[in-house]
Amino acid sequence: MTVRTLSDRDLNRALLDRQLLLRRSPMDAAEAVEHLVGLQTQIPPNHYVALWSRLEAFDAQRFSQRFEDREFVRISLQRSTIHTVTARDCRPLRQLLQPVQDRNLKGAFGKRLQGVDLKELAERARVLAEEEPRTFNELGVLLAESYPGHDVQALGVAARNNLALVQVTPRGLWLQGGLPKHTTAEHWLGNAKAVPAMEAEELVLRYLKAFGPASVMDAQNWSGLTRLREVFEKLRPNLVLFQSESGTELFDLPDAPRPGEDVPVPARFLPDYDNVFIGHKDRARINDARIPKEKVFAGNTPISPFTVDGFIRGSWKVETDKKRTTATLNLTPMVPTTKTQRADLAAEGARLLEFLAPGADHDLRWLEDTNG
Repeated sequence: MTVRTLSDRDLNRALLDRQLLLRRSPMDAAEAVEHLVGLQTQIPPNHYVALWSRLEAFDAQRFSQRFEDREFVRISLQRSTIHTVTARDCRPLRQLLQPVQDRNLKGAFGKRLQGVDLKELAERARVLAEEEPRTFNELGVLLAESYPGHDVQALGVAARNNLALVQVTPRGLWLQGGLPKHTTAEHWLGNAKAVPAMEAEELVLRYLKAFGPASVMDAQNWSGLTRLREVFEKLRPNLVLFQSESGTELFDLPDAPRPGEDVPVPARFLPDYDNVFIGHKDRARINDARIPKEKVFAGNTPISPFTVDGFIRGSWKVETDKKRTTATLNLTPMVPTTKTQRADLAAEGARLLEFLAPGADHDLRWLEDTNG
């Protein structure tokens, strides 16, 4: 059987369509967050720009209120990184992804926790975190009283690993901040009843719906889970197969949108660590081949990218004064852009400034790429 090859542009359009970036979606915020299997939000305000770029009538204040009302939470999930998810998805996802937490703890802090009964530590940490929300350092200091001689940071991270800890508000609210304090998901959501873990098959199907067509390694890179080949093989009879330009086998849902490489794509501004940039091991479908990967996916020094014709072509940053009376959008192209493309970016940038700094004096500034 001949397997159809999908070009990087084919994959780009499919990804943008499923990520709600080909056109803004009428979805409700909760529906969108669940469709996307969460939003990576290591930076607390990131979910606002991510959703604004995806939804037709996104209201930041309304979302913030729903977040404060605990309809959404921020918790360590895929790749052991912080994601915004719905309360409904929170605990089932967290349980399925427990092996990711375990591997992270063992690799980074295993030697510092020798001799510690982690189940006992988790129960001590549960009492402390439910007594009042605490930072990981505060948890570690208090736990050190029961585990003298052990590293405070390691104890705090062990608590995070072994409990489903959510970051509490006001952190994550619109135009507000706060220390990263945590309590258990059960306590925060007011439901101590046990819930079953999400099945790996469900996770893979939801991943393909939001990120496909994709390979086994793509799904593993996105989730942090290993041994997903077995899951894909179980699902294979109900999936369709393609291959990338490099010959990698790609799986997809039969009825998922694959609009084709010639579909026009508007400019988009997205936050650092956005789903669309980190959902695959092979990022050729989103990163312009002329831009070195390390400039875009640089670990702890990320950029907020903008896309032109669907691909990352530069970075953006908004600067405001203390009273938020002025706001400047700085655009740094990393590859040449045409006059039409700059006009598209400027128009979308004006809308972004109105969203982030309504009522302020707005300005847009083009900067040279000094990292070339």
